Amino acid sequence: MRRVKLSFVRGLEVEFIDRERAIQQVEKLAGEGTRFPIVVFGPEGCGKTAWLKQAVEALRELGFEAIYVDPLRRDFIAYTDADDVARRLVEASSEAIGVAEVKLATLAIDLAKELIGKWRKRRVAVLVDEVFQAVGLEKAEIYVKSLLGLIEYPPASYEKIVAVVATSEGMTRSRIGRHRWALLRPMWNMSRKGFEKLYEKIPGLKLEFEYAWRLTGGNPDILAKLYLARLNIDQVVAELIRSKEITLSFTEKWRKWLEKAVEDPDALWSADTPEELVRELTARNLIVYNMYDRDPWFWIDEPPPEKDPELGIGKQVAWQTPLHKEAVKRVLKKYSSGE
Repeated sequence: MRRVKLSFVRGLEVEFIDRERAIQQVEKLAGEGTRFPIVVFGPEGCGKTAWLKQAVEALRELGFEAIYVDPLRRDFIAYTDADDVARRLVEASSEAIGVAEVKLATLAIDLAKELIGKWRKRRVAVLVDEVFQAVGLEKAEIYVKSLLGLIEYPPASYEKIVAVVATSEGMTRSRIGRHRWALLRPMWNMSRKGFEKLYEKIPGLKLEFEYAWRLTGGNPDILAKLYLARLNIDQVVAELIRSKEITLSFTEKWRKWLEKAVEDPDALWSADTPEELVRELTARNLIVYNMYDRDPWFWIDEPPPEKDPELGIGKQVAWQTPLHKEAVKRVLKKYSSGE
């Protein structure tokens, strides 16, 4: 299978690495089709986009008319001989900000319907990245139901449909999970072995692998941020603090629980943990709450370890990366010292 090239940082591309089990899972989906849309969730920057782009390549090679759309980045891939598919995706992506994102998200489903109905394609795949941020969280359930409608009520008969959505938006998980419209599957950061393969591909990265692993927990995006910051860890943590709005008021309000959580994230699993705090940490993409069993059957690619305090991983709750945990820890320390 051809390995796609992906942008690691501006001016540096790397070939899709590892995730062998995740690609095998795509091949299995291609063989069986998806009875329900697959909604893949996981930490920001863990590699969901890279996997989707490699997946669309795999599906093309397996004989599918395949469409990949990333509404937020206005990016798309169309593997089909249907005449006007690429043209319409180009037109939608050129719309104004706020319009293009919604149009691309909607068009992904519309074009899949046309491939089955108008073009009589027998094998169709539609893969959509970070769509819930594009259409709005309040429309996440409607979007998933529309994908299910494509599978259950197609405009013509077909052989197989593969429908996959990926998201870093933790709050949509509970909204979608309360319906039987999709299968939710988590993806974690890269395995140690796979991350080491990526690490070896990055030129001029003067950072011992063991230290890089402890800082990132296998998250490629955090590694990219460290690379761009010339390994200035303080700069990367400061940016996390700003972007995640880890403020004085937030940390002081929840200090009692946060101090426990930076030592052991499973402290947030206790019965007396305020639901508001869990919602806040989830909405800010700081933690993944209610982790799945580590049975590989539930996971896209390899599951994380059962527990790893150094990486901020608990049995039921995990910080998205070690530096997410470090960002909260530093703010707690800063304001406890009266700075």
